[in-house]
Amino acid sequence: MIYLVIVIIALGFVFVVLYNKLVRARNRVKEAWSGIDVQLKRRHDLIPNIIEAVKGYSSFEKSVLEKVTRTRTLAAGAKETGEVENEVSRGIKEIFAIAESYPDLKANRSFLDLQKTLAEVENDLQHARRYYNGSVRDYNTLVQTFPTMIVAGIFGFRPEEFFEIEYATEREAPDVEWS
Repeated sequence: MIYLVIVIIALGFVFVVLYNKLVRARNRVKEAWSGIDVQLKRRHDLIPNIIEAVKGYSSFEKSVLEKVTRTRTLAAGAKETGEVENEVSRGIKEIFAIAESYPDLKANRSFLDLQKTLAEVENDLQHARRYYNGSVRDYNTLVQTFPTMIVAGIFGFRPEEFFEIEYATEREAPDVEWS
């Protein structure tokens, strides 16, 4: 009888430890997401300034600017953040491609400052995304491995999705031809 009580107490202790481990991991995921959220807000706040800087130089590319503005607005309330942010990234790439056609714009100090700030935000966003995905990996490992999967199942802990987006500052590697 005493052995049964000891086993029950030991199992209860293990159960509590595993539950607390899951809660800590879930809280790390939430904290990591807040880091991404901050960087996305910084990025979204830059977009109107970039659009204003480009507007005066690119009257005939108005559709690109409108698309980026519309996508930015959608991103603010989106549930599927990754896909919408990919659209924002593509739009930003298009804006910078437009800028290549305007030497005066490329030399404009405020545009260059905005471009530099955006690159910094994208870099910070990449770091936040890595931290988030690492936290998600650790959390998902706990949720999906024995014995924590038992506790996770009982209390409704579910695996989280990784956050993958394209970045406006990413460029394809140039083709190099060897003679």
